[in-house]
Amino acid sequence: MIKIEAIIRPSRLTALKDALSLLGVHGMTILEAGGFGRQRGHKELFRGGEYEVELIPKLMIVLVTTDGMAPNIVGKIKEVCYTGEAGDGKIFIYPIGEVIRIRTGEQGEDAL
Repeated sequence: MIKIEAIIRPSRLTALKDALSLLGVHGMTILEAGGFGRQRGHKELFRGGEYEVELIPKLMIVLVTTDGMAPNIVGKIKEVCYTGEAGDGKIFIYPIGEVIRIRTGEQGEDAL
C-alpha cells in the first residue's frame, strides 16, 4: 500500500476529484494549507497599499491506495494539476505498513 500526499492549487481541486473518481479512487482527505516554495510569496494591493503575502493558499490531498494504482493516481495528479507556472505543487509518496478500518476491524487492502 502507498500513501500519496499532493500539495496543489485550490483551483485544481474539482478537476482532480473528478479525474481521480474516474480512476476508481473512493476516498481522500483534503486539508487547507499555506506555504511557499521558490516563488517566496507575492505582493498584492489592498485599499491602495501594497503588502507581501508570504503564505500562498494551497490544498493538501492525502490518500492511501494499492501499489498497483499508485502510478496511475500520481500520473493523473501530475496531468490535472500542471500549469507550467511556479507553485504547481509537489507530490510525496510513502510506503504504508498497515491500514485498519476502525468501524469494521478490516485490515490491509480490505480496509481501503
